[in-house]
This record gives sequence, structure tokens and C-alpha cells, in this order.
Amino acid sequence: MWHELLGVALLFNSYQFIFIFLPVVFFGYYFLTSLKFILASRAFLVGCSLFFYSWWNIVFLPYLLFSLIFNFSVASALTGFGERQDVHGNHIGKKVLLIFGLLVNISFLGYFKYADFFIRNVNFVTGSHVDLLKLALPLGISFITFQKIAYLVDVYQGKCKSYDFLSFSLFVTFFPQLIAGPIVHHSEMMPQFASRWNWVKRYRNIVTGIFIFSIGLFKKLSIADTFAIWANSGYGHTPNLAFFEAWATSLSYTFQLYFDFSGYSDMAVGLALLFNIKLPFNFNSPYKSKNIQDFWRRWHITLSRFLKAYVYIPMGGNRSGSFRTYLNLFITFIIGGIWHGAGWTFVIWGALHGISVVIHRAWQILGIRMNSVLAWFFTFNFINITWIFFRSKDIESALDVIKGMFGGGGLILPSGLSSSMGFWKHYGVQYGDWLADWDAKEEIIYLVGGFLAVLLLKNSLEWSKSFKPTLGTLLIGSLLLSLAFVKLSSLRITNEFLYFNF
Repeated sequence: MWHELLGVALLFNSYQFIFIFLPVVFFGYYFLTSLKFILASRAFLVGCSLFFYSWWNIVFLPYLLFSLIFNFSVASALTGFGERQDVHGNHIGKKVLLIFGLLVNISFLGYFKYADFFIRNVNFVTGSHVDLLKLALPLGISFITFQKIAYLVDVYQGKCKSYDFLSFSLFVTFFPQLIAGPIVHHSEMMPQFASRWNWVKRYRNIVTGIFIFSIGLFKKLSIADTFAIWANSGYGHTPNLAFFEAWATSLSYTFQLYFDFSGYSDMAVGLALLFNIKLPFNFNSPYKSKNIQDFWRRWHITLSRFLKAYVYIPMGGNRSGSFRTYLNLFITFIIGGIWHGAGWTFVIWGALHGISVVIHRAWQILGIRMNSVLAWFFTFNFINITWIFFRSKDIESALDVIKGMFGGGGLILPSGLSSSMGFWKHYGVQYGDWLADWDAKEEIIYLVGGFLAVLLLKNSLEWSKSFKPTLGTLLIGSLLLSLAFVKLSSLRITNEFLYFNF
């Protein structure tokens, strides 16, 4: 019935979200706060967030509600659990309760996300034919699970108190970050929701939020969705990719993923600012990185923060010698790879990054320095090549793309260049049509523009720090919004964000 009423999915990049859902939530929330109905305003935000989540598939609403109640109950019990100590002074009951809470959260994630992956591998190894469960993945389950794990661990360690159920629910379900992050931490969110300063409209935050949202919407609609056409076409024909097509395919996805996910993160930050809530930025020009460690300080920053605090350090971090440090780093990246998806391609992607971080650590110890341009060149190309495993449907397809990138599929230039660049025929270059969905000239323009944008332009974090509501920023924001809406009006369907699949 809901879909019949509004027509399409409630995406950030849809008219239904921008012109119906968001205004209702915005004005409803501030109407309640203006009447000093603070609890009612929080409950209203939670209710709207649950509606937003239910819109995708109401079947998964019971999962989200159970998860909220369960984790709140465990956190509350952890704060006042009757404890007895073993001979070493460890709090037995409290630790058992924490482990139970973590196992339940991880089990839900494992069941929905990895059950079929496990069955496929068992069938392959044993020759059995167990039917796949073919479970639909609840939206946001990976992000929500990490948030709750961090909360339970911190409550156990006494780093935060157990909040009331309404505050906890708002922390988890706040709609700007509910589906695909950033992975927020209770210490940066709970105080903001409780602050009286945030209960009234702050027009500077509203203007800044709209500006940041405009950047994200433009990234998604005008850049990421255009690169998606070429990336999807290339990855749909991996055995047939020649040299230039293979490079265009890999680079298209490299830029699509960045502009898609950073676009979502920008929109989340902008939307939260409308309610005076400051979410952490998830990106800081990652494709400018000159080594792999710097890349992970700039890419999906909140995931790196979580993995460091709740995986790497608990395993021992760098406290037990070089070998153990390298092993801990490698395992952390394997976990990061598996978190993204249930497939061996994600395991390989995580392993490659883990190995590269270990090599970088060893390189630092040797004290060898590399020219900054070369350092960027090798880092970017390593990232670009590893994204191939991240995107490909299987290992064979990934190897097909890499084979094409290194000349295994031959050299084919667009047929339109044969008259002006025909001399290349003497060097084995062929001329012909690229994949049917491709406009070679347009893609070259976009690829050059993509490089210029990620290397030379201010990123959203930098814009937010220097933003002032001037005529110039008004014009920039209006232009970005206008271009995004022009693109949106031409779409037959509204494209989901890539990280909704993770």
C-alpha cells in the first residue's frame, strides 16, 4: 500500500524523500521541540526513522525492533550485573553476558549475510547439494551490528553508561546514517541528542547541511551513476575486454564507488545537520594518498576507526612484537574484507590490503623513501586493481579484467580515431567499436574530470570547515542541486547506493 501511495523506494536521491519525507520530519520535529515536547520530538524522530527503514521491506522491521530491545537489555544488565570474580579477579558473569550479547549480534549478521556463502563452500568441498537459503539481506545490518558491538563493549568496559531506551533507539535508528553509515559512536551521538542547544533551529547548520547534501546528491546522480553505466557494461563482458576497455572498466568503477559512497556519506552529514547533529565525515580525499596506510586514514574513516578500536587493539595491536603486529594487521583486514561481502573476492580484496599494509610497515622500518609522484602512482594503481576483486562477481571475472589491463585482450581503439591515428595499426593496434553502452569520448572526458576532481578540488570535509553562507556558496549549491535534479528527472528508475548491498 505504501509503495502504491508514493511509487518508489525512499532513497536520499528521490523526489519522494526530498520533497515529502524530509519536510514532514523536519517541520514535525521542530514543531514539537518549539512546544518543549522533547521526549515527543525524540519519539517522533525514532518513529520516522523506523518508517524510513520499513519502507524498504517491512518484513525486516521485527528484526530491527528485536535488535534494539535485545541490545538495550544486555547493556542495561551489564551496568548492574551481579558480579563474582574468579581467582584472577575477572568479572565472570559480566564477561559471559558480554560474550552472549556479541555472539547474538554476530549470529544474526552471519545468518543473513553468510549462510549461503557457507553452504556453497560446503557443497564445493564435500560434493553435496544442500539447497541455498537465498535470504534477503536486511538493509544496514552490517553497519548496525558494528554500532551495537561498540556500544556493548564500551558499556562492559565502563566507558559509557547505559542510556534510556528512547535515547538508545534514536542513536541506532537515526535515519540519515541508518542504512549505510557512517558507523557512528555513542560518545559522539548521545551528547548531541541530549544537548539543549540542538533543540532549536540553527539556520547556519541548516544552510550548511543543505550545501553538503547538494554536493552529495550531485556526486551520486551526475557522477557516480554515469560511471556506473560503463562499469556495469565492462564487468558484464569481462572475457572480451581489450586493453583500453579493461582500464576504462576498472577506473570507471574506482570513481563510481568513491563518488557513490562519499556522496551518500555527504548526504547523511548534510541531513543530520538539519537537526543540529554532526555526523563524522567518512572520506578525506582518499585518492590523493601516497601510501596504503594513508589511504585507510582517508577512506571509510569510521570503519577504519572501528576495526582499529574493536578488532586490532583487542587482538594485541602492536604490543607483542613485529610478527604479531603484522599478523594482527592482516587478520583485521581479512575481517574488513569479509564484512563487506560474502564471497572469496572480498576475502582476496581484504587480504591484498592486509599484505600491502604489512609491506608498508616493513618499508617504513627500513627507512626507504620514494618520490611522492611515484608513491601516489603506485598507491592509486594498487587501489584501482584491488577494487576489481571488490566489484567482480567471481575470481575468474576479476582475473579477466586484470588480464585485459595488461594486454591479454589486445589493443583496440575506438573506430572514430582510425582516420587521425591510423599509424598505430603498424604497432598492432586495432580499431573497432567498444562495448555497445559506451561513448568512448564521453568516458574519456569523465575519467579526466574524475582525476581532476579527486586530486585538485576541495572535498566535502574541507568545504564544511570553510563554509560561509555567501552569494558564491549559494550559487555553487544551487548549481549542484539544479544539475542533480536535471539528471534525476531524466532517470526511469532511481539507482540505489552501492553500499546498500554491504
